[in-house]
Order: sequence, then structure tokens, then C-alpha cells
Amino acid sequence: MSAPFKRGGAAVGRLADLDPIEAGAVMYLRMWSDGEGGRADAASDFQVALGAECGRAAMLTLDRLCSLCATHGRRPLIRHGLGCACLGADENCFAQMIAAASEGAREDAMMLASLIVRPDFAPALASLSEELGLTLRRMTAGFEMPITGHQPPSAVLH
Repeated sequence: MSAPFKRGGAAVGRLADLDPIEAGAVMYLRMWSDGEGGRADAASDFQVALGAECGRAAMLTLDRLCSLCATHGRRPLIRHGLGCACLGADENCFAQMIAAASEGAREDAMMLASLIVRPDFAPALASLSEELGLTLRRMTAGFEMPITGHQPPSAVLH
């Protein structure tokens, strides 16, 4: 494994230390990346929390955002497993981008987006980050963790 892949996957914290928007962003990135089963679970979460129409729109946003990262990334985004309590460096960058965009900090979101994708795709990624971040904000209002039906990560590091 080359150094950039190790660096992007290095544990920099724990999911439990993130706020609900950031934790949700990491969880849905992991679910989307887990394949069709994970994507179906994410779509179900969105529909339960937001209703059928808004849930489909949220899933489309997640799909477009993650596809953009996968297709036009500066390098592959390194993720930890779905049940892992660790927070990887790339995952943290992704979470901070979503959170910044959801708060209207567009310049910060754009800077973080430029670390993930090629510069010519950073504006699109920042825009999609705002859409997903606002959706996660709606889903997590008043809750410590996103309402998903999935168990929060345990205190185990790996």
C-alpha cells in the first residue's frame, strides 16, 4: 500500500466525537461505498426520516456526491468499515466539507472539496455537499445521532 492510501485511512479520531451532521456524512459515505446493500439501507433511512419523495431526492444527492468523489477524485477516498468506530483522515475531510457547507461556509466547503476532487469539480462537490448537509441537518435536528435504525458504533477502536 502506498503512502497516500495509508495517510487517507489513518485514524484521526472516533465517530462518537463527531456532531450528528459529520457522523451522518461519514456513515452514509460508508454505506454508499458498501455497494447495493448499503445503498438500499441509506435509501431506506432517507425515506423513513424524510418521506418517500424527499427521501428519493436525498438518495439522489448522496449518489451524485459520492459518484463525483469516486469518478473525479484526486485519489481514491479511503474509508473505514461500516461498523468501525474509527474516523479516517479522508472521512474526516469529507465530514468537515459536508458540515461546513450545511452551515453556509461555502469557502471552507470549497477548500475541502478541492482536497477531494480535481479543482474543476470542486464547485459541484461543494454544492452537492450543501444539499446533503442540509438534508442531514433536517434528519438530525434535536438528536445526538442521526435517526437511521442502525446501531451507533461501539467504543471499540477497530
